Amino acid sequence: MNLSTQDQELLKLHYAWPAPYPKLARLLENNYRNEYLLHSSHPQRTNLNTKLALLSPLPLLELLLEKGIIPIPFTHPDYPDELKQLIDPPAVLYTKGDTSLLKKSNKVAIIGSRKAGNYSMCAMDMIVPPLVQHDCAIVSGLAKGADTMAHQAALKYGGQTIAVLGHGFFHVYPKENAELATVIAKEHLLITEYPPYHPPAKWTFPMRNRIISGLSSTIVITESAVKSGTMSTIEHALDHGKEVFAVPGPIDSLLSIGPNKLLDEGARPIWDGFQIVESLVES
Repeated sequence: MNLSTQDQELLKLHYAWPAPYPKLARLLENNYRNEYLLHSSHPQRTNLNTKLALLSPLPLLELLLEKGIIPIPFTHPDYPDELKQLIDPPAVLYTKGDTSLLKKSNKVAIIGSRKAGNYSMCAMDMIVPPLVQHDCAIVSGLAKGADTMAHQAALKYGGQTIAVLGHGFFHVYPKENAELATVIAKEHLLITEYPPYHPPAKWTFPMRNRIISGLSSTIVITESAVKSGTMSTIEHALDHGKEVFAVPGPIDSLLSIGPNKLLDEGARPIWDGFQIVESLVES
């Protein structure tokens, strides 16, 4: 892994202050070490200076690579073009596994409720196999419920999967997915915008959702309540013109309200993965 001086500058700044790229770009543009920070007594800037001073002598890239973590700064050629379309793209992607999956042209996000049950499992068995047959990578968030089912279905049917985390690699959340995360890191791809030390928090998961949407050309929702993180991912997708498919659900299920509402608003109903394959061919 080779990083230019500019890449390494951004990596160290992000490691000290894990903010989206636009905020860090302003610091870099203002020559933050000499002009913007060092002559300021603002507590946040003083704290950042302290962190940067501690990081400065460390071979940060080598230390990350020793842990199997490959950082991809915004300024690096391998950074996904799809994420550059976001208003607040990640400054750095920390990855574990097969980074070539980021270059796959067909990436399909499958998401849903953490409380998703057998109905979502059935949907995965109908949707995922045709996607795998047509070399689509399955993207999701490694959360409980539908996310876990999506990753497991990709593995079950011999496909490839990308898991987007809402925390750094030194943490595991949820803990029951530790084994699944290990398998994905070895044979597929784990990514996060947070440095390894960064813990999970309520606000990190909504931020993660824009990456799931941003990477994917198509979004599928299985089961979801109306107000949920799943629906926030769909909002990101719609804002960027992504095609949204929703699994129609029984009217007596609270977890059908989200996808059924999306269908009423114009999402495409889905009952097997060939509908997505046809859509990708048409586009």
